[in-house]
Amino acid sequence: MSTFNHTPVLGRELLEGLGVRPGGRWLDATLGGGGHAEGILEATSPDGFLWGCDRDGAAVEAAGRRLGRFEGRHELRRMNFADVGEWLGHGTVDGACMDLGVSSHQLDTPGRGFSLQADGPLDMRMDTRGGPTAADVVNGWEEGDLARVFRELGDEKDAGRIARRIVRERAVRPFATTLQLAGVIAAAAPRPWQRTHPATQCFQALRMVVNAEVESLGRGLEGVWRVLARGGRLAVITFHSGEDRVVKRFFRERAMEYRVPEGQPDVPELREPCRARARLVSRKPVRACEAEVLANPRSRSAQLRVAEKLED
Repeated sequence: MSTFNHTPVLGRELLEGLGVRPGGRWLDATLGGGGHAEGILEATSPDGFLWGCDRDGAAVEAAGRRLGRFEGRHELRRMNFADVGEWLGHGTVDGACMDLGVSSHQLDTPGRGFSLQADGPLDMRMDTRGGPTAADVVNGWEEGDLARVFRELGDEKDAGRIARRIVRERAVRPFATTLQLAGVIAAAAPRPWQRTHPATQCFQALRMVVNAEVESLGRGLEGVWRVLARGGRLAVITFHSGEDRVVKRFFRERAMEYRVPEGQPDVPELREPCRARARLVSRKPVRACEAEVLANPRSRSAQLRVAEKLED
């Protein structure tokens, strides 16, 4: 079984974007294996303090072990980052990060239901304590709804054909395992020329639905922004175009020096001047260098955006 110990994606770039320094108070809202948290605690020695959270109980336990040498300098909690505003006070932290990718441990552990390489139960829940599984979605949703999420969240061009095939197959035998579903998707949309498995994008979409990732991201960005102090920076790593659009829009709206009345189109004559609430640290997202992609192919789609808080 794989462990949560891993090299964090864009680790050096994230620390540079956050502007970490000795001391201060920091937040890792997506602990995973604790890789980014470890980097922050090392860079903020000797007395920087970090709060960290994750929906996955196994991740919190693993991060606790990895960060054991920083005793007294961190507090970890199992929770959804969407609720971080209820945990920490307004203006509490000097910098915060969010890594929205799935950990290697989750992908490589068949029992979690994310894997396309080994058979396992069709689960995909980050928090295994409750909620619908991927099997519930695949076996219970209407064809049109499946096609929509495959297309919108997975950027799957054959979404309709795959959804039709799933509905036909489940009438004969309900879906229960990852490889059963992956095989049906591959049969519906074979792509022998493609390096990635044909089911990769549909699996991504199912994971995002099961964990309500789009909804959580919107709430999480608002919550983390609230606990960020003025002058603090928020760094977010995304792996999907839909997630990146949400983050890009969130940052840009706060960096604007005008507002438009609610419900009105954004046209020059309706714009009202206002003070920007954020500064974009970089106009374009930072991507993994060639060396990192070669060492960790999963970093290929990673994008890092950073914004500095000027006002609430």
